Amino acid sequence: MTLAAAIPPIPAPHIEYLQLSPMLAVFGAALVGILAEAFVPRRHRYATQVGIALAGLAASFGLILYLAQAGYATTKADLAAMGAVAVDGPSLFLQGVITLVAVVAVLQFAERRLEPRSGAGAAVDAFAPEAAAVPGSDAERRAATSGHATTEIYPLTMFAVGGMLLFPAASDLLTMFVALEVFSLPLYLMCALARRRRLLSQEAAVKYFLLGAFSSAFFLFGLALVYGYAGSVQFGQIARVVEGTATVTPALANTTGNDALLLIGLAMLGVGLLFKVGAVPFHMWTPDVYQGAPTPVTGFMAAATKVAAFGAMLRLLYVAFPGLAWDWRPVLWGVAILTMVAGAVIAVTQTDVKRLLAYSSVAHAGFILTGVIALNQHGIGAVLFYLAAYSFVTLGAFAVVTLVRDADGEATHLSRWAGLGRRSPLLAAVFALFLLAFAGIPLTSGFTGKFAVFQAAASGGAMPLVIVGVLSSAVAAFFYIRVIVLMFFSDPRADGPTVAVPSALTGTAIALGAVVTVVLGVAPEYFLHLANQASLLVR
Repeated sequence: MTLAAAIPPIPAPHIEYLQLSPMLAVFGAALVGILAEAFVPRRHRYATQVGIALAGLAASFGLILYLAQAGYATTKADLAAMGAVAVDGPSLFLQGVITLVAVVAVLQFAERRLEPRSGAGAAVDAFAPEAAAVPGSDAERRAATSGHATTEIYPLTMFAVGGMLLFPAASDLLTMFVALEVFSLPLYLMCALARRRRLLSQEAAVKYFLLGAFSSAFFLFGLALVYGYAGSVQFGQIARVVEGTATVTPALANTTGNDALLLIGLAMLGVGLLFKVGAVPFHMWTPDVYQGAPTPVTGFMAAATKVAAFGAMLRLLYVAFPGLAWDWRPVLWGVAILTMVAGAVIAVTQTDVKRLLAYSSVAHAGFILTGVIALNQHGIGAVLFYLAAYSFVTLGAFAVVTLVRDADGEATHLSRWAGLGRRSPLLAAVFALFLLAFAGIPLTSGFTGKFAVFQAAASGGAMPLVIVGVLSSAVAAFFYIRVIVLMFFSDPRADGPTVAVPSALTGTAIALGAVVTVVLGVAPEYFLHLANQASLLVR
């Protein structure tokens, strides 16, 4: 018998390209964007890259709608790519939200009316003219004068969006880790690309990269330990081994059943995910990165990363580890309480708008965790709705921040916002709407989202957590209303900032945020029903 005959053939993988098409469309746009960066003349790259990005996102969203209409969100929900990717209601819902968030983010990235024109008379955006140039160097000054633009931001965004689409849909630990890295690495780079305050921007990127690398290492080590326990990385198989209804590979018989491996592995996986959502005590990167990154990138990161990370957390805990709920629920109780209280209390002391919104996002991570802890179907639907509502409020708030400017760029110190309501009543009113939504005031999307997650948590037996959440919301309302009072009931400073007039791109982003905030607050029934319908996770 020959050696070739002794080796069994390797079976060809079976890939369901239709079910994976929303992600493939985004990754395809990213690859086309790289080719455009190499072959399209510099003067045409901006329009080309914006068009490619928006076309890819539109195609992806259209395919998501097609899959949902074809029943993959309900009756046809299944695993694709040999069990590596779940195509079900939560994955399609979150992918749709991420895609829409990315569309709004690309509109903000493409804004070219806020910065002064270059020496050559070219319109410029919020990103460094030449990313590789040393800040303050002659090379950077030459690039700025000639009107160069870092159009690589668009393919980087597409890669990040592709990873975010895969992250909440991943149905095994290896795929989830790959998705985590695919969307994290572009974000590290994007944080370093601010045109103004370049050293602060690069410092933020280095902090995010180093801490993100640690969290990824925790996730990977946890993956290895869970594999050692269960003999598989697939969520369904892990759940069956935990429940004692499945056997494992004989080669791993010595480690299987060792609860220490399982519990330590789950804890390490949790560290990786809690870092991404910005939960206490893994939140330290959040204020520095939010403050240093280009504000459009901050808005995109604050909205889309939370959606992807919470989607992955739901799938991991509800599909792979429902049998360990008695172990992970008490831990998440403590994390949620710390996150809500710390985010709300520390935000009161902030004097910078971006840092205030960063700690606000920390508090909101705690509110969303209450829905995760509910451990029922209503909890999943409430979390999905909250993520959709929170995303557009966040994008709109950071878009407003880009318009309040002085000679040094964005005027983010709170004292500079005094009397803004008299200088620009419309902009101040829209920002006040977003702040009221963050505070959870009725008739805004924030109220509906908080009510949904608190109701789900209460029905799941977490009433003490709901009480802490309500008290934390009251504390958070103080600093939101403080900013509103500052804008409308303080005298404007003589040397105060100006309000830039944006193009239709940023105007559209702000308008969409405001409309979604009002609609989800005034008439949320259809969207709550949609989120509840999409709450069935496939194993």
